[in-house]
Amino acid sequence: MSAGAGRGGARMRLAGLVRKELLQIVRDPSSIAIAFVMPVFLLFLFGYGVSLDAEHVPIALVVEQPSADTADFVAAFRGARYFAPREVATMPRAIEQMLEGRVDAILRLRANFAERLRRPDGAPVQLVVNGVNANTARLIQGYVQGAWSGWLRQRAEALGVELRTPVEVEQRVWFNSALRSRNYLVPGLVVVIMTLIGALLTALVMAREWERGTMEALMVTPVAVREILLGKLIPYFALGTGGMLLSVAMAVWLFGVPLRGSLWLLWLTASLFLLVALGMGLLISSVAKNQFVAGQLAIITTFLPAFLLSGFIFDIGSMPGVVQIITHLVAARYFVSIVTTLFLAGDVWSVVLPNAAALALMAAIFLGLTWRKTRKRLE
Repeated sequence: MSAGAGRGGARMRLAGLVRKELLQIVRDPSSIAIAFVMPVFLLFLFGYGVSLDAEHVPIALVVEQPSADTADFVAAFRGARYFAPREVATMPRAIEQMLEGRVDAILRLRANFAERLRRPDGAPVQLVVNGVNANTARLIQGYVQGAWSGWLRQRAEALGVELRTPVEVEQRVWFNSALRSRNYLVPGLVVVIMTLIGALLTALVMAREWERGTMEALMVTPVAVREILLGKLIPYFALGTGGMLLSVAMAVWLFGVPLRGSLWLLWLTASLFLLVALGMGLLISSVAKNQFVAGQLAIITTFLPAFLLSGFIFDIGSMPGVVQIITHLVAARYFVSIVTTLFLAGDVWSVVLPNAAALALMAAIFLGLTWRKTRKRLE
């Protein structure tokens, strides 16, 4: 047999394997649901239902002696979208409402507020914050300080005097000037979605074939190991790419997340990450031949690390040193860094290239381990 005939036969076998997988995907509604329905559900859930911003915070305003100054000060809180102020007559009543969970903060203006406001040392303002949720408590403190500073500036301008502060801070927010948590959450969610599509879908489908005995039947045929792997990779790579493009389209056009980088660069790096996820799914399926076991392993080894240790929700720099070292073993960490940079900052090559190289290395490792494990089973 000539080399050309051998190559032609290999192409025909590979085309047959790819066609078999495509038909199986079309006939299996769960595969379509994982690839396209689940991304839509997760994006709607995180895009509309989950927010790390604190807006319309219920805050109790305790004004012990109303005056023109206190009314002016309270107006600064009524006009801000961050607060949902409610007037409470006494401090004990405000504390009771905080204990009941009806307010998250208490702002108290004492009876001598107007008098002390005209003294050189100024008038103290008491702020009590519910610290059960530490992140929300810090946000509330920052919002109150911002409202307080804005009121002082307006008062100084109205009186025609200069506001004297020891330090003047000029803030400038880059890349996400609106400070919308959605702009950070939605791109990170693309990583989680691709992890689920690549690892979970391939692990479950391959395990199902082991359970039904079709994998053993395939292995006794003359097909080579690389043809089996490519026959599995190509259809699910296309399925994962479709899920990724759907997620990006929803992020840009539905949720208004800016895509400042190159779409082609995003696709290229997403392809590297998808190869890592597919390699992990195939490796899991070669170890666990049961769908339940394969699903549990995929969730524990891919989804949970991608959700908790990738920087998608929790800042890696705030984690303990040992955990930060462990995050280098999580492929999603590198892709989260790439995706958030491409969406919010642009084509920053000093970020994209090292993380893309790490993904390429991990893809080679997982696919190599899968090929070696499969080859042993064919012997």
